[in-house]
Amino acid sequence: MSLFNHSEKAYLMLRNGRIFEGKSFGAKGTAIGESVFTTSMVGYQETLTDGSYFGQIITQTFPLIGNYGVNEQDYESGKVYASGYVVREWCDAPSNFRSEGNIDGFLKKHNVIGIYDIDTRCLTRIIREHGSINAVITTENVYENKESLLKQLNEYKIKDAVGSCTVPVKETYTYEHALYDIAVLDLGCRKSILKELIYRGCNVTVYPAFTPAEEILAGEHDGILYSDGPGNPDECEKVTAVIRELNERKLASFGIGLGHILMAMAGGAMPEKLRHGHHGANQPVLNLLTGKTYVTSQNHNYSVIPGSIDKAEMKITHINGNDKTAEGISYINLPAFSVQFIPEQSGGPQNTALLYDEFLSLTGKR
Repeated sequence: MSLFNHSEKAYLMLRNGRIFEGKSFGAKGTAIGESVFTTSMVGYQETLTDGSYFGQIITQTFPLIGNYGVNEQDYESGKVYASGYVVREWCDAPSNFRSEGNIDGFLKKHNVIGIYDIDTRCLTRIIREHGSINAVITTENVYENKESLLKQLNEYKIKDAVGSCTVPVKETYTYEHALYDIAVLDLGCRKSILKELIYRGCNVTVYPAFTPAEEILAGEHDGILYSDGPGNPDECEKVTAVIRELNERKLASFGIGLGHILMAMAGGAMPEKLRHGHHGANQPVLNLLTGKTYVTSQNHNYSVIPGSIDKAEMKITHINGNDKTAEGISYINLPAFSVQFIPEQSGGPQNTALLYDEFLSLTGKR
């Protein structure tokens, strides 16, 4: 295991000046980001390539990461969007028939700086108690550059998150004998979303996040999915305006993650930043319509303020079992609904994937 094989020092420093000394893996250098933690035990490759983690330094609460390796099939996007990676221990000898390399080589390939052999339990408690906090990982001597780094930490903000993760041009995916034609507005979309739609017999057109409504409507799609993605929803006014315009055509719509929040904002609701967000594959969600509780995968720092919802237009359908935040909304006068959690998740729970079928049923073709 890695704890005994590598000795080069690395440092993690929080915005409050707290320093953790550990060891380096992955790329060398310095990286700044917003420090968050995820409770997922598996799916680390999917986590690192999920656009929703753009600009963030990810801490894994599970103590051993990398034991089944990495491969070319489990990417959720074409690159790693996380700014840095923090683990207690990483496995340098993975064992799995699908493995094509280890996590250290994966991070080096994508130029991501990692640190291990620190007290991730202590770091997680700090984030839980004080909220998401800016942090820096460096393989340089942090003590010599402390004041300069603290200045950068105090000034750091995640900017242009959606613009950095969306596709640059329209992409199309076809299915022989397709039953549906679906548009996806890419706010940082995971590949697994597209796979779910294609698996259900959909032709899929993926549009860049800032595509005008008239261009999407010209495609004459059966429905539109607003994907998950990173960053502050308040910085997505252009996307919210597009959703509002598309709603006028009463197109069958489904929002996930950031798409869920922006759909609500298009209807007049307001977002709020959560203390430390929901990141991981074990978040309980209660379906208020059926009384059933689901274990879900989530990755977000923002949520819809329940009291800001227009009850004449929207109805909360799901709530988080821990903090009661709004996790699902249905639209009274539209063929539309949205969820804050991830309906499918490679490397996570999949018991809410039927929501894709519910979305397709809104198209009237089923």
